Amino acid sequence: MATQKLLLLPGDGIGPEVMAEVKRLIDWLNAQGIAHFETDQGLVGGAAYDASKLSITDATMASAQAADAVIFGAVGGPKWDSVPYEARPEAGLLRLRKDLGLFANLRPAVCYPALAEASSLKRDVVEGLDIMIVRELTGGVYFGEPKTITDLGNGQKRAIDTQVYDTYEIERIARVAFDLARKRRNKLTSMEKRNVMKSGVLWNEVVTQVHAREYKDVQLEHQLADSGGMNLVKWPKQFDVIVTDNLFGDMLSDIAAMLTGSLGMLPSASLGEVDVKTKKRKSLFEPVHGSAPDIAGKGLANPIAMISSFGMALRYSFDMGTLADKVDAAIAAVLANGLRTADIKSEGTTAVSTSQMGEAILKELQTLHG
Repeated sequence: MATQKLLLLPGDGIGPEVMAEVKRLIDWLNAQGIAHFETDQGLVGGAAYDASKLSITDATMASAQAADAVIFGAVGGPKWDSVPYEARPEAGLLRLRKDLGLFANLRPAVCYPALAEASSLKRDVVEGLDIMIVRELTGGVYFGEPKTITDLGNGQKRAIDTQVYDTYEIERIARVAFDLARKRRNKLTSMEKRNVMKSGVLWNEVVTQVHAREYKDVQLEHQLADSGGMNLVKWPKQFDVIVTDNLFGDMLSDIAAMLTGSLGMLPSASLGEVDVKTKKRKSLFEPVHGSAPDIAGKGLANPIAMISSFGMALRYSFDMGTLADKVDAAIAAVLANGLRTADIKSEGTTAVSTSQMGEAILKELQTLHG
């Protein structure tokens, strides 16, 4: 059995607590001989800044480059609000994405039947929800140049962020989304703002061309991003796969996250190009939730998104789809049994800690695997 190298970057806040539950799962898989993961651990974000005055060091980046997958927790918190902009905790994550070439961000939004009541929307709107948002991650307004704040004098300043996309960037993210749609319900919705943005005009044009050339079998529709956000709340089950740019993907995926009841429930994957020789791709897997410093160290964090993120690693980096399905089924079973962390607690359910939830999921996985 091949040894897979994992770099674990717990980060800040609740990151180390939820990462501990993934480590528990990895240790069991190794002990059972189901997989063979070799793990290394590093610092990122505020934890890295405290140790080195950098949000991530060159040595940690080298470990990330050498890993078969990076499992990432969360970064940031009020403690580091005043650090230099280039060393802010989030800069560590941005560098990982940029240096590893992680251009495709996959963010599923799945509503487990047991949690339909936890959503702020009506049960019939969200029950059975299963959509995937594909966000372009290394281009657009977050990385475009110039990016400046200029002092104009007389107490006035001008801030500039630049939205930039080249044809190849749109083509490659479109292909990821079309390929995913083919494996799901064969429908792709592309979202941009072509009515007011030139980048949106190009985005629409390129996605349409890729569809005509390579994916005629997939149903393609276009929506303006603001209208798409409205429809995500109005009737989210009309969507299957949504592809969009960096900025709109950031916002729309958070909207989709809350449809499911809690940010603590949702994983994500960030993927690079497939290497022609090795057939492997750089990848990073992380929960959608933040570092939640207000509950850090209290055993209140929900580890499900972190465990689900590892499940996505099994699926997209290690071709272990059957095992990933069992991880998902174990989570669903625990929720059906009424166990809840504080963020998804409701009347008639049983409150459990971070470690108790992780332990319960592992126990269900052991049963399913047995």
